[in-house]
Amino acid sequence: MSIFSDYDVYLFKEGTHTRLYKKFGAHVKEGGVYFAVWAPNAQAVYVMGDFNNWNKFSHPLKRRDESSGIWEGFVEGVWVGCKYKYHIITRDSKSLEKADPFGFFHEGPPGNASIVWDLSYNWQDHEWMRSRREKNSLESPISIYEVHLGSWKKGLGYRQLAEELPKYVKDLGFTHVEFLPVMEHPFYGSWGYQITGYFAPTSRYGTPQDFMYLIDALHKEGIGVYLDWVPSHFPTDPHGLAYFDGTALYEYEDWRKRYHPDWTSFVFDYSKGEVRSFLISSAHFWLDVYHADGLRVDAVASMLYLDYSRKDWVPNVYGGRENLEAIEFLRELNKSIYRDFEGVQTVAEESTAWPMVSRPVYLGGLGFGMKWKMGWMHDTLFYFSKDPIYRKYHHDCLTFSIFYAFSENFVLPLSHDEVVHGKGSLISKMHGDVWQKFANLRALYAYMWTHPGKKLLFMGGELAQWEEWNHEKSLDWYLLDYDLHRGIQLLIKDLNRLYRKEKALHELDFSPEGFEWVDFSDWEKSIISYLRKSKDGDMVLVVCNFTPVVREGYRIGVPKGGFWRELINTDAKEYGGSGVGNLGGVWAEPVPFHSRPYSLKLTLPPLAVLILKPCEEPASSCM
Repeated sequence: MSIFSDYDVYLFKEGTHTRLYKKFGAHVKEGGVYFAVWAPNAQAVYVMGDFNNWNKFSHPLKRRDESSGIWEGFVEGVWVGCKYKYHIITRDSKSLEKADPFGFFHEGPPGNASIVWDLSYNWQDHEWMRSRREKNSLESPISIYEVHLGSWKKGLGYRQLAEELPKYVKDLGFTHVEFLPVMEHPFYGSWGYQITGYFAPTSRYGTPQDFMYLIDALHKEGIGVYLDWVPSHFPTDPHGLAYFDGTALYEYEDWRKRYHPDWTSFVFDYSKGEVRSFLISSAHFWLDVYHADGLRVDAVASMLYLDYSRKDWVPNVYGGRENLEAIEFLRELNKSIYRDFEGVQTVAEESTAWPMVSRPVYLGGLGFGMKWKMGWMHDTLFYFSKDPIYRKYHHDCLTFSIFYAFSENFVLPLSHDEVVHGKGSLISKMHGDVWQKFANLRALYAYMWTHPGKKLLFMGGELAQWEEWNHEKSLDWYLLDYDLHRGIQLLIKDLNRLYRKEKALHELDFSPEGFEWVDFSDWEKSIISYLRKSKDGDMVLVVCNFTPVVREGYRIGVPKGGFWRELINTDAKEYGGSGVGNLGGVWAEPVPFHSRPYSLKLTLPPLAVLILKPCEEPASSCM
């Protein structure tokens, strides 16, 4: 008897089924396993594996009906841990051997078989799940440590990572981790972005339960978990989704839409309801079964534009370059996620100026919770690569980002993409000699942590790693034996602590009420100053000096009198700086400046950022 109801089939074909992983795949029952697979154009489908010595024809599946394309059947004597594949006979009588698109566990290359698995797990993250809505809200501090599991510390599995990574992330003060794709992928060098197992964590580091244990451990330390997820393309490996039943099933039939030149991979056919249901079910699977707190959706721009990286392309029905099918898929994806899961977020990596990416679907948006601010990243890294002598000619690289800062809910990303393929590490991008490079990097981080938007830093950035990231080896942990590198790590800790503590630095990240320029016009000295504010009127002042010249007696207008305590000075000696500063703070003078009733007379350290907060008196309660 079929486990698919007529309503399941209806939703599957419509493109709105969100729980297909409860139907398709291999499901353990008493006495055996129930198998189900979608292969509408196949002549016949068989299951082969350890249980039948890989006999290709001994265990056929049956068509559920003539229209759904579903093949299913119960096979006795199959056990948990058994390897299997589908043997598919195509229309033209060719034989294919395919892994299960809904497989919960897969072996690695070269076998690439699926593995029958039971996903039972006793979760211990009840407190996190109860409080997740508050900790993962857009008004909360969200500071993300981006991690590639295989190279954070080479050789660690999920369980070993669970013993080290949560404590390390908590000690650094990050609120979330984001994992580069953990879904099964045959080519390690793709970093997980060439996925074949959309319902399985990679077996490189352990079992599905081992990965659950890692997420559980992070949650118990109060750390949220975002997963990188890739619905934009898939590889053409013969055991995967490509030409699954001998036809262009998951991919577009027209090669101009099917082939992605950037990644030499295939593009999902978003016009098919069954494909949309497959992808939406995959997204729900990680949020449901693995308790993920959010999904970062990769390469959204490549989905939105039919001419993305293509010379030959097919216009939509209106003659435009927009992929209308992909747009509707993304909207349905986000609607269903925010409807079915409390306290989660979706984040778009979208590199163009597509409007309203992080605005609700009912307002005409794509429905994401947040969007990576790629323009800020490019402008900022360009600015910091310049000799300070010439920075005054590029002052707009600092000021322009505020003009569109609140058009989307932005994440400021210094991600893995900026430290690979010959781009060099973050510290190597900074201008100057060794001292200036470290000073610039400290200033960059403080500018980033005080700029409106949530934060994302790729692993190794907190170490000021000299070499660009190499997925084949561990981070250069030995660098922490050196004062300058430890100083960078300490600064990251203190910035995260301050970001979490001060509502002015996170509560209104996505609202213009949370930001106010003091002075953006001092391009000659490459100095900017601004206020960050909270709903209840708390504020901090940020003053950035992006030249190596100490500025004595530099006056800044402020709205309040009293003592302004220096919360962070990136030139402090404990961070590796020269120790120039204001002896912990300054008193505001009743001297109007910058159209404000009071002003501060500051010493601005070289290549440094000051963060100050008004207090009634120079007391520790202001810290």
